[in-house]
Amino acid sequence: MKCIIVDDEKMSQMMVQKCVEQVPYLDLVATCDNAIEASEIIRKMEIDLVFLDIEMPEMTGIEFVNNFSVPQIIFITSKPEFATEAFDLDVTDYIVKPVDLVRFLKAVSKAKDKYDKETSRTIEAAHVFIKQDSRYVKLSMDQIQYVEALADYVSIYTKEKRYTILSTMKAIEAKLPPSQFVRVHRSFIVRIDQIKEIEDNTIAIGEKLIPVSRSYRDHLKKSLNML
Repeated sequence: MKCIIVDDEKMSQMMVQKCVEQVPYLDLVATCDNAIEASEIIRKMEIDLVFLDIEMPEMTGIEFVNNFSVPQIIFITSKPEFATEAFDLDVTDYIVKPVDLVRFLKAVSKAKDKYDKETSRTIEAAHVFIKQDSRYVKLSMDQIQYVEALADYVSIYTKEKRYTILSTMKAIEAKLPPSQFVRVHRSFIVRIDQIKEIEDNTIAIGEKLIPVSRSYRDHLKKSLNML
């Protein structure tokens, strides 16, 4: 897992770096003094995990998470009172300084489990089989443009056809690779590379205009790495 350390205190950087060096599946590619520097790195290369301080000048760790898309964050901070706000951002873990190796290993083990699950899910999910009458039709993930909920049914749209099946959005979302699809509304999931443009709270996919609800707006921004 490619990781970076973001902390404005040199002693804290060194402490985390020593812990990282004890973990064979972590590859430390950079150590940053602030979130601005870290944002430049994640624009240029794929980073799997960020060890992030919260209280930093110019941009806080909370602001960094709200503005940049990184698969996993482990906060490492001296302030336990930020924990509730941090977990609301769906971070992997929250470690209070000084960093203890045992606690660090527990956090990165959790990150590794999530990484392995997402990796295998992305590799395996090249296609789905959709039941149509008495037969199952194979549908490649890259054929899907968007998914729409219709009461107890779900419609899956491709450029050529619409497939309607008995299912829930939650069940469909669990089968779609998160690197390729994003939920933008309680009734819509869209394929990221099919998005033509976004205006106000509306996504254009082909001729279809899809609403983006307020509760999914931040998630969409992270998925698209929007500035």
